[in-house]
Amino acid sequence: MMEFARTALRYVPDALLPGTRPKPVRGQHGHVGEPVSRIDGALKVGGTARFAAEVKLDGMLYAALVHSTIAKGRIASIETAAAEQAPGVALVMTHRNAPRMKAPKGMMDGGGVAGSSLPVMQDATVHWNGEAVALVLAETQEQADYAAALVRVAYDPAPALTDFSVARGKAKRPDSVLMEPAAVTIGDAEKALTKAPHRVDRRYTTPRHNHNAIELHAATVAWDGDTLILHDATQMLNGTAGTMAGVFGIQPEQVRVLSPFVGGGFGGKGLWTHQILAAAAARLAGRPVRIMLSREGVYRLVGGRTLTEQRVAIGADAEGRFTALIHEGVAAMTAHNNCPEQFTFPARHLYAAGSFRLEQTIAEMDMLANTFMRAPGESVGTFALECAIDELAETMAVDPIELRRRNEPECDPTSGNAFSSRHLTKAFDDGAARFGWDRRDPVPGRRREGEWRIGMGVATATYPYLRMPGNAARIRIDAHGHATVSTAGHEMGMGTATVQAQHAADRLGLPLDSVTFEYGDSALPAGAMAGGSQQTVATLAAVTAAAEALIKELLRIAGNDSPLAGLRPADIVAVDGGLAQAGDPTRHERYASILSRAGRDAVEAEAKAPLPLEMLKYSMHSTGAQFAEVAVSDVTGEVRVRRLLGSFDCGRILNPKAAASQFRGGIIMGLGLALTEETLFDARTGRVMNPSLAEYHVPVHMDVPEIDVIWTDLPDPHAPLGARGIGEIGITGVGAAIANAVYNATGTRVRDLPITLDKLL
Repeated sequence: MMEFARTALRYVPDALLPGTRPKPVRGQHGHVGEPVSRIDGALKVGGTARFAAEVKLDGMLYAALVHSTIAKGRIASIETAAAEQAPGVALVMTHRNAPRMKAPKGMMDGGGVAGSSLPVMQDATVHWNGEAVALVLAETQEQADYAAALVRVAYDPAPALTDFSVARGKAKRPDSVLMEPAAVTIGDAEKALTKAPHRVDRRYTTPRHNHNAIELHAATVAWDGDTLILHDATQMLNGTAGTMAGVFGIQPEQVRVLSPFVGGGFGGKGLWTHQILAAAAARLAGRPVRIMLSREGVYRLVGGRTLTEQRVAIGADAEGRFTALIHEGVAAMTAHNNCPEQFTFPARHLYAAGSFRLEQTIAEMDMLANTFMRAPGESVGTFALECAIDELAETMAVDPIELRRRNEPECDPTSGNAFSSRHLTKAFDDGAARFGWDRRDPVPGRRREGEWRIGMGVATATYPYLRMPGNAARIRIDAHGHATVSTAGHEMGMGTATVQAQHAADRLGLPLDSVTFEYGDSALPAGAMAGGSQQTVATLAAVTAAAEALIKELLRIAGNDSPLAGLRPADIVAVDGGLAQAGDPTRHERYASILSRAGRDAVEAEAKAPLPLEMLKYSMHSTGAQFAEVAVSDVTGEVRVRRLLGSFDCGRILNPKAAASQFRGGIIMGLGLALTEETLFDARTGRVMNPSLAEYHVPVHMDVPEIDVIWTDLPDPHAPLGARGIGEIGITGVGAAIANAVYNATGTRVRDLPITLDKLL
């Protein structure tokens, strides 16, 4: 009955795009830096890539959920008899018969939970509008869906805080924001603001956003005795395995999570209640279970970005240098999660100022727990900060790029730490030249094309380089000289598997088709979570450590008869399918020869990535410049984004083809943030009112204009392979760049996202 879907991907040669081939890492091949097509691409377009809801197990039952319709209270009665008697139904699970389970650990407590740390279906309590109150198992999905509609629930509602305008009056400052201080104060910024000859003081708001990955959240679950097998759509394998073990009171090694393919994550593919409920139901029924949320179910059970209200105030002297920078505000959150939407973080690192006041508070509400969503905090924080800078530039009659250049810091402005590498001004210069910024008319509303008013805008993009310890990798080389690299990482379409194969090939001196990258299985060495734009670089460090351990082991077994005899690891380079002395290619032996003489079928080594303390003393951030050109209709107020350009400084670019796709994907999400996306929340009931793609509008093909992306490609000397993360920076700054372009086109400043046509009429 048990079926495992571990994925091992081997590179299949493809036509490469033209590109500059950099120097190789260890060998002569130089795959890193080439625009190699994704090695999982053929599986996906051919339909053979198997996702969590496509794993079929013998005797499998299908799940459907019943969601609460109140925001807070208790279940007074729940009638399940009609559902239990419906055709094909095997089980109806409620709080009355669900197995006893412990509450899951939250993400900040070492767990894999993306949402709340509340107990799951353990009593009659209702915590939010949409919480699962019953689960039906049946022989087919259609039977389960029908039976779920027969469950009748009555409630005893309790007073719920679901109105943000009320909740913000009770806002409080948390002890910390994602392990950083909730407030940073340097000097007296309010006093400096009042004395500044030039100043702006504005309020901005951003709405709730929902996750809408193309792959619905799903899991296929089975118990093999006391061992739980979970085929999941997740971006946190090890966290999910450990947390599920805690929920069910078993050891971590008794949980195996397999997630070879994830059809989009963006922060939302973590451990939510549906996986826990499916595992509980499978245990109760004694049969495997598949659960796949409907699109509405995703809105009811899976959180997204929370709403914010922000104040940005900037004071500047006569030359435009900031004397005061204030960024403060409030975000909504529940009492049972820890994702405070760190919108003040960009202001801590981007600009020099004589004084700072940066603080954010939390307004707790009775709602579905919010969670990470692509560049949480930075995406909405840059909207407010970068619009305020544009407004200040307007009052001073200074070019917005020039104003930013005048406030470029020499070191991190709040920590005082040196930047590991920072070429933001170059990114602005390169982007301005490419975009044609010199053609921008600084007078709003003066450039027209018929009914359309044309404008340009710019904003800074930023995202930190996160350094997370504990990532490991294993490398095995067989008697044929083929290498298998294994780590419990993820591939959500961003090209991780491809880049790691490129890196491993160079690191081991092998062609790409001699490398297999194995991932997506919690039974493999503990890998990096796919979040925070850190998985690729963290895995690079782990593979590097494993390769170094492997070379030591190869030298040990090579023996005195090898041309490598007497050499130390520091003397060695991997080249031509084997090892050689650096500077003396005649002292070379292939892997197959080393293994043959040692009488070994294979040799392997496993290692954890070190976290050099040297790195911790640097402020490490990717940065960039976002440019937008818009046209706004005089007749309807419609906004059409005509061109977008992102110019990025993210260290070394490991695969230009994958990187360009990541940058563009982020920019497209920024387009939705700016113009279309908004979760409509009923403040009376706490219910999401637009839980479908028909009513929640994400950018589609016809909405997306020409998007150009460029980068500095300047290695960060303090990061593995000189690379920093690129997955999330693409969305940052886009909202502000579009809002600033709309102002340049119309003279109307929109400070409340999204920028809909009613705000421009």
